[in-house]
Amino acid sequence: MRTLCASTLIGEFFVIGFAGLVAMQMTDLSPATVWTVSGVAMLLCVLLCGMLSRPGAVPVGWALQIGLIAAGFVVPAMFFLGACFAALWWASVHFGRKIDEAKARFAAQAAEAGEGVA
Repeated sequence: MRTLCASTLIGEFFVIGFAGLVAMQMTDLSPATVWTVSGVAMLLCVLLCGMLSRPGAVPVGWALQIGLIAAGFVVPAMFFLGACFAALWWASVHFGRKIDEAKARFAAQAAEAGEGVA
């Protein structure tokens, strides 16, 4: 799950950075405000990549997805991009867990086969 979720978060990191550039041109917000909000969100993406194995990381990721969609009120294209990344986040968590379960099952089968040989 970590690999899929981390890939999604790194993609979001870049999208948030580009959305910050667009927000500076399209809104009356000061550059300091735009980059404070964008910078915190980008930092959260990077920190979550390293914390994915800890409890609570997935719900924080969901909160980030909601924030990404809410950014559509500042940059309208973010409604669409946020929804796309929320779908990617769901797929990463869902299929990542299935992959982790399959890996554990195969490891258990390999361990059983190894014990029978000795």
